[in-house]
Amino acid sequence: SYGLVNFIKSHTKIPVLGHADGICHIFLDDDLDVAMAIRLIIDAKLNYAAACNAVENVLFHKGLFEDGRAGKILAAVRAKAVHLHASKEISQLLEKGVACAEIPADTGFSTEYGDNRMSIHVVKDVSAAMRHINEFGSGHTDCIVSNNKDNVEAFLTGVASACVFHNASTRFADGFRFGLGAEVGISTGKIHARGPVGVKGLTTTQWTLASSERDGHTVTDFVEGACEYTHKKLELKN
Repeated sequence: SYGLVNFIKSHTKIPVLGHADGICHIFLDDDLDVAMAIRLIIDAKLNYAAACNAVENVLFHKGLFEDGRAGKILAAVRAKAVHLHASKEISQLLEKGVACAEIPADTGFSTEYGDNRMSIHVVKDVSAAMRHINEFGSGHTDCIVSNNKDNVEAFLTGVASACVFHNASTRFADGFRFGLGAEVGISTGKIHARGPVGVKGLTTTQWTLASSERDGHTVTDFVEGACEYTHKKLELKN
């Protein structure tokens, strides 16, 4: 349970593989495909709303309110019976007649609804979105919907979560979908296995080395040039 996991993580002195919350975000950038944004939000919220990888917060770039795109997205989401909790900042930008509940006072942006409710908020740019996610998120899964390569790269490298997606539903954060076999859990920590954890993530490694040389191998053989490693240099992308 949430309480048990939190208790263990806060009272142990050893690293723990696990997560207590699933505060997942979708950031809607100014340069995006509206139809895609609608499709991803609906899937991330309603495919299985009680899952820890369901979206709980949607962040809108302020530019989406300047030409009506935000209104189209919100109308489509509301048509699927998704109930919205709006921040004070975004409430001022909503069209008249669009009634939204307030963000829960006790848990704020860190609310995990687990049903067909979600919070909405407005930010000025991708940097503000990343700061918001890193402050209020749980390090589980966060997504950017964008066609801007620079913003996408900044988001993928700047959000400190176990899973960071581009133009894909947060519901993909799953061991089976990642090809890990049966999922044994999710880890939001930064050691060993991170994100969806399969059975392999619970194992350690043993290295075995067997020489084929009559006299055996020594490191000195390689230092002095009698033998050479077969290492290959990998080309690194900037």
